[in-house]
Amino acid sequence: MTAVLNHRPTSSTAELAQVLRAGALRCVYQPLVDLRSGGAVGHEALLRGPRGSALESPLALLDAARAAGRLGELERASLEHSLRVVGHRSEGRPVTLFVNVEPTTLTRRLDVVLDALADRPPHVQVVVEITERALAADPAGILAAADALRVAGCAIALDDVGAEPASLAFVPLLRPEVVKLDLALLRTLDDPMTVTVAGAVRAYAEESGAEVVAEGIEVEDDLTRALVLGATLGQGWLWGRPDETLAPTAPATERFVAHRVDPVPHATPYAAVAGDSRLSRAPKRLLLPLSHTLELAAMQSRLPPLLLACFQHVRHLTPATARRYTGLASHLPFVGVLGEHMPAEPVPGVLGGPLHPDDPLALEWTVVVLGAHESAALVARGVAPDPGGSRPTAQPDGDREFDFVVTHDRGRVTAVAQVLIGRLAPS
Repeated sequence: MTAVLNHRPTSSTAELAQVLRAGALRCVYQPLVDLRSGGAVGHEALLRGPRGSALESPLALLDAARAAGRLGELERASLEHSLRVVGHRSEGRPVTLFVNVEPTTLTRRLDVVLDALADRPPHVQVVVEITERALAADPAGILAAADALRVAGCAIALDDVGAEPASLAFVPLLRPEVVKLDLALLRTLDDPMTVTVAGAVRAYAEESGAEVVAEGIEVEDDLTRALVLGATLGQGWLWGRPDETLAPTAPATERFVAHRVDPVPHATPYAAVAGDSRLSRAPKRLLLPLSHTLELAAMQSRLPPLLLACFQHVRHLTPATARRYTGLASHLPFVGVLGEHMPAEPVPGVLGGPLHPDDPLALEWTVVVLGAHESAALVARGVAPDPGGSRPTAQPDGDREFDFVVTHDRGRVTAVAQVLIGRLAPS
């Protein structure tokens, strides 16, 4: 931002300032259609600048706003405009509006979004779309933002699912009320990976009640393809190009109700399993094969899961372990590790989180694998002769004993993953 302030504004920066001053932003709206009934049940607001200007496209607007350090201001103006227009044109009838918010706004200027949403008309229900690419960059920030949005009454849609099969790894943590399939899936039904992704989404939707949206529906054959993919809703030119009018919709707000936000119930993974009757005790040298097996299962999965680990102390990230985790990071959508003195990037591609020596988590050893199909965790706490637990002793490292449990219960594994990922943040 300093660089922008020290130079004469570019033409796009000056034009953006004029657009924001004059309130010249506009939105076009594309309906979301129930694939069974053919009726519209909501609209997505798509940002546009003044017609015929250099900033007419949303990409040009967003690029200019980033360059000028005014992205939050643009997001606020866009949200306020679309909510006001939809609120007025729906004439008091319940209506559902999907809105797009940039990931950095959600993680750095969430106040802007919440302020705009707080002023929305009471009959306008909002679904906030989050791109799947945002989750790997700052999962803790995005998940915290999603929780705050749900408290504000907004459901969450995960966009572009299937653009990268790895995006499905974050679905168990985000728990979106709506999954939007990447439009490329509609054109690749003969690809086994497309069928695999669609199957994973279908399983999640059946278990959670989530709506599944197929984008890019242009002809009747696309409609049939969307049904084969398991979609319940569709968007596309089959029902017309996006424009500034608002087609009538059937009241369907009950389909997009935000899930209740429950606080993470435990401070550490071991606290989450402490009452398990299967807790056992074993030395580290016998638990290492279990840990390695979980890592191997993550590498072999067709839909790569995320992997989280707590090493107690950075000294346990040995050269051999560092090599394994470098390989894991090159293959998996997200790998995060915690421990005392852990640097921000202990090995290439791995997000690190430091722990204070007095943090109870510094006594624990955890490996979590969570994705579309996998859910497994090794949760252990060191049995040490002194209260420090993770401090060096004369005992050989391989003989250090741990109370441990291995669980494949998806709910419990997800809870453990939430504890760990909440401690991780990008540098």
